[in-house]
Amino acid sequence: MKLWQGRFEKPISADADAFNESLSFDRKLWQVDIEASVAHATMLKTCGIVPAEDADKILGGLEAIKADIASGALAVEGAEDIHSFVEGELVKRIGDAGKKLHTARSRNDQVATDMRLYVRKSADGAIALLKGLVETLVSRAKEGARYVMPGFTHLRKAQPINCAQYFNAYSEMFLRDMDRFAACRKRLNVMPLGSAALAGTSYPIDRGITQRLLGFDEISENSLDAVSDRDFVAEYLFCASLALAHLSRLCEDTILYTSDEFGYWNIPDEYSTGSSIMPQKKNPDLPELVRGKTGRVYGHLVGILTTIKGLPLAYNKDLQEDKEAFFDAEETLFSCLSIYTALMKKITLNVSAMFEAAGGGFSTATDVADYLAKRGVPFRDAHAATGKLVRYCLENGKALTDLTLEEFRAVNTAFEEDVLSAVTTRSSAEGRNSVGGSSHRAAMRGISAVRRRLKRF
Repeated sequence: MKLWQGRFEKPISADADAFNESLSFDRKLWQVDIEASVAHATMLKTCGIVPAEDADKILGGLEAIKADIASGALAVEGAEDIHSFVEGELVKRIGDAGKKLHTARSRNDQVATDMRLYVRKSADGAIALLKGLVETLVSRAKEGARYVMPGFTHLRKAQPINCAQYFNAYSEMFLRDMDRFAACRKRLNVMPLGSAALAGTSYPIDRGITQRLLGFDEISENSLDAVSDRDFVAEYLFCASLALAHLSRLCEDTILYTSDEFGYWNIPDEYSTGSSIMPQKKNPDLPELVRGKTGRVYGHLVGILTTIKGLPLAYNKDLQEDKEAFFDAEETLFSCLSIYTALMKKITLNVSAMFEAAGGGFSTATDVADYLAKRGVPFRDAHAATGKLVRYCLENGKALTDLTLEEFRAVNTAFEEDVLSAVTTRSSAEGRNSVGGSSHRAAMRGISAVRRRLKRF
């Protein structure tokens, strides 16, 4: 029998029941549902709303149900949703005392509380996985600080950079993601329990008791908003989407850098796949899958935003649609972060290939322009002179490092002998020692800054 069956003369039809049920996916909430119910029953007992004897039976029954589900002795099935399942199982075990658990509570504030508890734990999990990825990137940066690689704009070689600076850049992205999840967690840590269906309750409850037991920072101030708010789900999905956007960028770099055309990195065999028809192929399937799954989480974000955009106050059954999307996004995010952390630990760097590539494409041309500017030539004139040198090199099949002092001075007489050392790949990277720059010293400062910020989590 349904919890709400009393008002109805006829039972719900089988097809309507199947369409309405949510146990098939909200069973994931079983642990937080029992946790919230234990806190609620404790409050009911403390406030004298439910006799102590009955409350103790409820608490004992809930703990037994929790243990049985955890051990696999109790299958979660045969109910409309997880809330009905737990309450129904409780009544089976302790009788009429179990029917008192729902006093001063509605499924509306119950599910809102369960979801906040679950999303709070998930935010903690996301932060932990992101931290593991950043720690891996820091390790790769420390290793790479000895090496120079090409830096790109518009996917064209731009300037030589320190390899550590590259890995530090992704650490910066994922640190921002950690900050966002932490801020999301703070905003969602507000307790809706006690709001009942929408208008609060006439029972003399003490919401402070349940707040403290469940670890919420605050109590919701408006019961209409509390039962119908799913902003925290949308915000989590946004945080997940942006984290995966950053991860997808790293995937794209990985796919490019491990290609034959680039050859900067190698993916080990154990993290690669082959072709069913082309024996020579070694495919970057894992980065491609992560890149593809990013769009899947974007879809869940758009879905929840569309779901909540036209809902009248207060609760509406549309909000049941938050769960499948959230659970899938959570699983996708966690699996992508986990596999990519493992992959980044195993990638090997082709140091010579990176260094050789870093010097191509006239990547030190900016250093030539800066050389002139530092000697009093207006930068725009220095830029134009360097452009002429590049054109000269292209016409004569030369690189900037091939030019003689006479060829430099033919464009501008401000050039001196030391320009020949200014256009080398390593001197270019080492010359940028500003905070966040490409020199070895700046890159090492970047590693220290990342480690310092990681300590907050």
